[in-house]
Amino acid sequence: VDAFQAWCGPCKTVVDLFQKIRNEVDSDLLHFAVAEVDSIDALEKYRGKSKPVFLFYAGGELVTVVRGANAPSLQKTILEQL
Repeated sequence: VDAFQAWCGPCKTVVDLFQKIRNEVDSDLLHFAVAEVDSIDALEKYRGKSKPVFLFYAGGELVTVVRGANAPSLQKTILEQL
């Protein structure tokens, strides 16, 4: 989940990376979503941050968090979590 604030918006570069990885991996286990933290109370702790936060869930549980739009780190984390 790309957790973003309305004043910043989702990171377009990362959305492109997600689409590329999704096409390469071709797994039904991999899903991407974006969530505006200002409108979701459960994501309140991520408000007021100047860099994007990426939340990784498995089985409905948060398993890891990546802070910042670091494409190599995001790609590594995605592949490790799969």
